[in-house]
Amino acid sequence: MKALYCVYLASSSPRRRDLLRQIGVNFDVLAFRSGERGQDADVDETPLPDESSEKYVERIALSKAHAGMRRLLWRKLPRRPVLAADTVIDLDGCIIGKPVDVDEARDILRRIEGRSHRVLTAVALSNGRRTQSRLSVSDVEFRPLTEADIRRYIATNEPMDKAGAYGIQGRAAAFIARICGSYSGIMGLPLFETACLLDNFGYRYESAEP
Repeated sequence: MKALYCVYLASSSPRRRDLLRQIGVNFDVLAFRSGERGQDADVDETPLPDESSEKYVERIALSKAHAGMRRLLWRKLPRRPVLAADTVIDLDGCIIGKPVDVDEARDILRRIEGRSHRVLTAVALSNGRRTQSRLSVSDVEFRPLTEADIRRYIATNEPMDKAGAYGIQGRAAAFIARICGSYSGIMGLPLFETACLLDNFGYRYESAEP
């Protein structure tokens, strides 16, 4: 069995970096060009007509993995597998990503407060010859929020780079009454599915640097 000592993470998310370190995966960050809404300019994240949230999030994760592989070839970087992920929330069949501004963050929080929504995170791994993905789906229930709750939370700036305008690992934990699913998936990188992909590719990991 071939040993994998390092992968490329095609994401600038500090949460995904922390989660990979948690399970002992060594990695280098493979940065993309910055685009609007915090998206990767290399990947078109526009939903397709009648595309389900499941198909959408897996398509984007796979596209990011493929784009990452192209980028490392363009840069003539050492060949290593590229790991990518994408997270959205699904509210009544509507795909919700990161808010573009404070007004949209406020609107999203008003829509999800006092009820349940789904958090979908797809993770994809490509070694240039083959690419696979896995999907994590979790249910999250928010308690009712007051306008003061929403205003104070937005003032922290925490909602602005997160799908659904909240981070479960941050101050929004006080808003969450119940989850059913993967905590790491809600954070943005489902560790069970990530480990399964690495295993499927025949790789193992070393202890990551602190």
